[in-house]
Amino acid sequence: MATATQSSTHAGSMKAFEDKIRAQIEQAKTSLEQFEAKAKEKRSEAETAAIAKLKTAKQDIDRKLQDLKTTHEAHVAHAKSDIEADAAKFKASVEALAAKFKPAKK
Repeated sequence: MATATQSSTHAGSMKAFEDKIRAQIEQAKTSLEQFEAKAKEKRSEAETAAIAKLKTAKQDIDRKLQDLKTTHEAHVAHAKSDIEADAAKFKASVEALAAKFKPAKK
C-alpha cells in the first residue's frame, strides 16, 4: 500500500513540476513569437538567428521534460535541476531579446 501512495505522490510531484516549467516556457514562447514577427518586419538576420537559437533551446527543454517521465528515480532530482536551469536561462535570454526590441524612449 505504501508503494502505491509513494507512486501517486511521485506522479503528482512530477506533474506539478512539468506544469510549472511548461507555464514558464509558454510565457516566454509567446514573447519570442512577438519578437520573431518584429524581426521579420525588420528583416534582421542577427535577430532572426537569435530567435532560431532560442526556439531550439525551447525544443530541448520540451524534450527533457518528456524524457523526465522515463528517468530513473535516482536521477530525477538532477534532471529537474537541469531543466529548471535551462528554463531560467531560456527565460532570461528571451527577456534580453525583449530589451533589444524595446524602442528607445525619446
